[in-house]
Amino acid sequence: MRIHKFESTEAFIAVDLAGAEASSGPVRWATKILQGGAKDLARSQTYTYAALEMRRGGASAGISAEVDARAEAVEAFINEVGALVADGTYLPDAAKGIGTSDLAIVRKDDPRDTARLDAVAARFDSLSAAITADTTVGLAGRTVAIEGFGDAGPDLASAVAARNGTVIAVSTSAGTVTNSAGIDAAALAEAYAAEGADCVARFGEVGHPMAIFGSGAEITFAGSKTGIVDHTVAAQLAESAALVASGRLAMTAKALAVLRAADVAAPGDFISLAGGTIAAWGEATRSNDEVADDITAQITDLCSGHNDHAEGPFLAACYAAESFLSTWQDTLPFGRPLAP
Repeated sequence: MRIHKFESTEAFIAVDLAGAEASSGPVRWATKILQGGAKDLARSQTYTYAALEMRRGGASAGISAEVDARAEAVEAFINEVGALVADGTYLPDAAKGIGTSDLAIVRKDDPRDTARLDAVAARFDSLSAAITADTTVGLAGRTVAIEGFGDAGPDLASAVAARNGTVIAVSTSAGTVTNSAGIDAAALAEAYAAEGADCVARFGEVGHPMAIFGSGAEITFAGSKTGIVDHTVAAQLAESAALVASGRLAMTAKALAVLRAADVAAPGDFISLAGGTIAAWGEATRSNDEVADDITAQITDLCSGHNDHAEGPFLAACYAAESFLSTWQDTLPFGRPLAP
């Protein structure tokens, strides 16, 4: 992992692998972005590429600036990052504090299908998360909880419903709502569009956001922030069938150990969130339906190959990714994609 520091503003890029055909990942802005978190995000993307057998690497950028200096800092970053985009050193994805419009100037040199990436990457990540759950433990007839329901939440709820799962609990920053009879995906999408995080109040009594982990759902999707599932939260899920990441680095290493001991399936975020990556690298002439079919086929194939591994789907996917990495990297990167 190397850190590229910018000269024109307080910004950096964590680039995971040397010799990659290209490296991509999020660029974030805040008053202070730490390198540690960026390195972890870069590693997760590296493993996504390796799982898909692409000779590409993960990277993650951070721009640190006060609110009143944000525009100037982002402009300086864009001006300086252009040469890195042109040679594939870093292909940025809009993330916290950065919009797709901020990246428009450098998109012309990005070899990916950036129009699709910017428009529907979140939808395809939600699709791959649902397929991961369905292939790993099955969604049909299962009860589901969605933690951190946000802009991608309606797509995830819809994908769950399409596979005959029943969403019984949803949490946002405003709280958790649980309804054992089920929460209709279309009604949930309409409520979120109208009310944002406050939509949970439409569906029942609202509790603390972390109450989602005590909902009793058989499958929990989680990922509102890095490490949201630590070992104490994992213990609350010990009777469930699966924890599936709907955001990068959702669980800690200790959480994984607790879930493995309880025989709860916990596939890697680098698999469950591979949909956007699959969508981004391909012919722009593909229809969204064709991309969705490709994602379905690839994620189903990956997860099916990991289900019977004695050490669980997370480590099975890691071993497969590392086997591919070893074909073109002299040494494997140190550390797997888990929250600290």
